[in-house]
Amino acid sequence: MKTLNEMLEKQMNDENFRKEYEEMQPEFDVIRAIVGARTSQNLTQKELADQLFVSDKTVSKWERG
Repeated sequence: MKTLNEMLEKQMNDENFRKEYEEMQPEFDVIRAIVGARTSQNLTQKELADQLFVSDKTVSKWERG
């Protein structure tokens, strides 16, 4: 079974894939920042949602991109 990194490395050889992936990188960075900040504070999605006055479904959607 291939690892995610092995699969990604293979896909990055495709110029169209690589271009799309690189264009999405800022979005991935925001998602990582949200998840990282939430988990570093030991917050659940529900707890973060309550603090931001949004639903936990909204936080989940943000984290899924």
